[in-house]
Amino acid sequence: VQLQASGGGLVQAGGSLRLSCEASGGTFSSYTMGWFRQAPGKEREFVASINWSGLMTRYADSVKGRFAISRDNAKNTLSLQMNSLKPEDTAVYYCAANQHPYGTPSQAPEYSYWGQGTLVTVSS
Repeated sequence: VQLQASGGGLVQAGGSLRLSCEASGGTFSSYTMGWFRQAPGKEREFVASINWSGLMTRYADSVKGRFAISRDNAKNTLSLQMNSLKPEDTAVYYCAANQHPYGTPSQAPEYSYWGQGTLVTVSS
């Protein structure tokens, strides 16, 4: 499966952004999907994941209550709604696909396919 992330940009602290990830070349509904991010000089970290149906989600503590992950299997699209953004949310955000549709994995090695990343910059 190929993944294309979009929607990043520059936003002021307290603002919102919505990231999208379009999947092609595979059966989207057979994958668990996740969002990760990598800030300059830091390791890639888990943000959120969602199982094949969208009924199970998992969030990093740092984004819980501010971010919402969702998917539309009919449109092969994964989304991440980010509200109340903080400067520490600044990072390149990556979408990723896990070949097993069940569960909500949070470790990067569990994901086999990755998008190219989209930059989110939050100014203070």
